[in-house]
Amino acid sequence: ENSLEKTSTCSSVNPSGVFVSPYALNLSSFTKLIKRLQERHPEFSKQEIVEAVQELRKINKGVLSGLAISSIEEKTSAIL
Repeated sequence: ENSLEKTSTCSSVNPSGVFVSPYALNLSSFTKLIKRLQERHPEFSKQEIVEAVQELRKINKGVLSGLAISSIEEKTSAIL
C-alpha cells in the first residue's frame, strides 16, 4: 500500500486519464521553451539556444526548476 502511495505522488494523470511520467512533463516544458526561443531568435541555431539554456542552468547553480518559463526565456535571451 505504501509503495502505491509513493508511486502515485511521483506521477500524474492528464485530463483524458492517460498516465504521464514526470520526466515527460519536464521534457515537454523544455521542448516548448526551446521552440519559443527559436521563434524569438530565428538567427540562432537550436544547438546555440540549448547551449544558452545550459549556461543559464550553470549560472543558476545547476537548476532551473522553480523559475517561471517566461523568466527562463528572458534570461536565456539575455545570454544569446
